Amino acid sequence: MTGKQQKQAPGPDEYEAVTALVIPESEHPIREQQLDREALKVLYRLRDAGFKGYLVGGGVRDLYLGRAPKDFDISTDARPGQLRQLFRNSRTIGRRFRLVQVFFRGTKIIEVSTLRSRSEFDIDGKEQVLPSNNTFGTLEEDAFRRDLTINALFYEIETHTIIDYIGGVRDLDRGVIRMVGDPDRRFTRDPVRMLRVVRHAARTGFGIEEETFAALRRHSEELRLCPPSRIRDEVLKDLQSGASRPWAELCMGSGLWPALFPLYEEYMQGDQGEKIQQELLNIFTVLDRLHAHQEEAEPVKVPETLLFAALLLPWACLRFKLPETNVRGQGFSHLSRIIREEVDHAFGEPFNVQRMAKESLTTLLVNLSTFYHARIQGDDPNWLKKKSYYGDCSRFFDIYQESQGVPAVKVERFVVPHKDTGTVVVVTPAQESNGESRARGRGGVNPAFSSTKTGVFGLRRPRD
Repeated sequence: MTGKQQKQAPGPDEYEAVTALVIPESEHPIREQQLDREALKVLYRLRDAGFKGYLVGGGVRDLYLGRAPKDFDISTDARPGQLRQLFRNSRTIGRRFRLVQVFFRGTKIIEVSTLRSRSEFDIDGKEQVLPSNNTFGTLEEDAFRRDLTINALFYEIETHTIIDYIGGVRDLDRGVIRMVGDPDRRFTRDPVRMLRVVRHAARTGFGIEEETFAALRRHSEELRLCPPSRIRDEVLKDLQSGASRPWAELCMGSGLWPALFPLYEEYMQGDQGEKIQQELLNIFTVLDRLHAHQEEAEPVKVPETLLFAALLLPWACLRFKLPETNVRGQGFSHLSRIIREEVDHAFGEPFNVQRMAKESLTTLLVNLSTFYHARIQGDDPNWLKKKSYYGDCSRFFDIYQESQGVPAVKVERFVVPHKDTGTVVVVTPAQESNGESRARGRGGVNPAFSSTKTGVFGLRRPRD
């Protein structure tokens, strides 16, 4: 590819002199017909209204790499109010940085953002928030406020060119994950950016640039300062990504793992640590295999509580001697209470997990021993199959068994045919084997009246 010589991405004080590298259509692999139809509609309407519109971020990255983008996000010089007037089928979300979501048929959403300013490049002190009059910016400023160079590219629909201010195309060609600007400064401003570095390295198979990786190791402990719910949501994305094994390997190698999951810290030393790490990697390999399966364009998506339980599995097995422990009656109730308290203390509170999810985690973990001892005797007994938790717990035990080297989990156990359309949908804890949700409560029977004279709760039976 010609014309791609470009200096190292500049720092915050020198970037204003950078000239964009404009790559013509003849020198890059992206073609207009590869873009989502609805995204093209948005881009052309912006153009016809006199605004500039660009495909940005992951959409450009994935198309350049020959992959199908998950999202087609758009940036423009139009302000949110102008976008709302231009797209009646839209709504505004966000507070400081407002986005406009444009709706299309079939629940399709295209997110459109106004080009943003330089973010923390303009901040010299401890201030975290820019003045409101500094929210919107130029194309160049928008590029420099993005996290990674490979996500800071723009595709211009009018000339079919890629616009690159900071060497993103060069890093795509070389297979490098690099922070935009000074990684120490940017990780300090928002430690969650470290998780994004690891995520994109895991998903693309790229190497992390040396300076960026060194900054990961220096700032890993700062992840503990982030809101628990934010960390939980970020981790969940990686568990569902289909690249959870390389993600975990990078987290362990960079020092992020103990900062993310302090409950594992004391167990990650010596030979025991190597064993637990391998058990975790084996479990993530199973999850990745399940998530890689697609049927009728619907990917398998393992339920969240099952993913979290899988994450906790090596820790729980070591701490509670699972699955060999065999308790019944009061002993089973006692073990359930201990697991519930430990899960709440070590994972539920630090990750802001909801109460129902913690109960589900406890059920999955404590019943690991139930299924283990039942399978020793042969098939699952009928009394176990009648339990409400049987479906989820049996799937969880199958994941555990595959991680231990027994035959693979059947992917069909995680999808069910929809009764009307025949398409494949994801199994969730609320779904039964026939693909329908079981109604809670009394099945629609109204308890207010009965055949007795006074009725239920003192309410009289209506007269004939």
